[in-house]
Amino acid sequence: MTLKTHALASLDEVRAFLNGNAPVEFIVPVGAARYRWLEDTLRQFRYDALKRADKGLLQVFLRKVTGYSRAQLTRLIGQWQHRRSIADRRGPPQQPFPRRYTEADVRQLVAIDRWHGQLSGPATKKLAERAFQVFGDAAFQNLAGISVAHLYNLRASAGYQRQRGHHEPTRPRSVAIGERRRPQPHGAPGYLRVDSVHQGDWDGIKGLYVINLVDAVTQFEVVVSVERISESFLIPALQQALDAFPFVIRGFHSDNGSEYINHQLAAMLEKLRIEFTKSRARRTNDNALVESKNASVVRKHLGYSHIPSHHAQAVNAFLRDQLTPYLNYHRPCFFAEVALDAKGRQRRRYRYEDMNTPYERLKAIPDAAAALKPGLSFADLDTLAHAMTDNQAAEQLNRERGKLFQLIKNKKVA
Repeated sequence: MTLKTHALASLDEVRAFLNGNAPVEFIVPVGAARYRWLEDTLRQFRYDALKRADKGLLQVFLRKVTGYSRAQLTRLIGQWQHRRSIADRRGPPQQPFPRRYTEADVRQLVAIDRWHGQLSGPATKKLAERAFQVFGDAAFQNLAGISVAHLYNLRASAGYQRQRGHHEPTRPRSVAIGERRRPQPHGAPGYLRVDSVHQGDWDGIKGLYVINLVDAVTQFEVVVSVERISESFLIPALQQALDAFPFVIRGFHSDNGSEYINHQLAAMLEKLRIEFTKSRARRTNDNALVESKNASVVRKHLGYSHIPSHHAQAVNAFLRDQLTPYLNYHRPCFFAEVALDAKGRQRRRYRYEDMNTPYERLKAIPDAAAALKPGLSFADLDTLAHAMTDNQAAEQLNRERGKLFQLIKNKKVA
């Protein structure tokens, strides 16, 4: 750096320079010469012996000439006070951290998730450990030592997402259809929470959609599938699902996806005199019941893997004849007991004593027979509920599910 001044030898001259009253000519400092000039200036004005106000004045001058920030200049002055010299103490540019898990490891993780239906992180790690330690597959050596937390990081990486199927999110629309509020069943059955689950698109092949309908009070559940989410497929499927409930439907609550917020569905519900409500913004609990069922029921029995849309009819037959009866007559659920605490807040307790099947919960509602559809009685439903034991129903469900996925697999191979 070359700095040319007209004898800035005192603090008064520095003050005049800062006020714009002193003629000064300087070249913008660059490189190590800037450090040399800074050393000379601090030594010339005997910085250590200056009073606090004078040190502040000199620091303003140094920042103005060098362009350093306040923090950076403070560090450099501290270095000069300690060593009487200023040097660039930065080391060479740091090399990026070596990547422990490569693209090959990501491909192996994708393969495990495809084979096993994307299990939980601990289960997936255990599968990688067994692949390497028990079966001697060297391709899984790195994944065998991965932490569960970092396994989820790999699943969220762009490389992993490129190789996995695409799941299209629900598309929101701002349409004046349905009332934006949470329904209030007041202990009566017939108020449904509705949501859809997409089985993903893969290599240009559309995946089918699963429509899940759950009663808010009894947890009575009906699951159907459609090829597309458009009105021409959705309206008949919803009509089939509404007919499958044994009680009269009074309310229909969905999120704000365009598959539900449309005039065709609104007209069908209006014709049936069913109240149509939709979720509110920033109120995640409005549709939480059916979303939890999506994970614990739909994904558990159909998985996360891609199912082509042309299998919708076969999947729908399985859902109608096997899964829906099993869920309602043979699968116990927790039911919340709501109580007010000392501050007046609602607290929900899930007691083992309150666990029951949705059908038994329906029967326990006071005057439940009045809620049934015309021509239907609990005697008819008891016959269906006791046609087989819970274990027999589960065995039949697993057997038919195996046949369904074998059919899907064979058609994929063909």
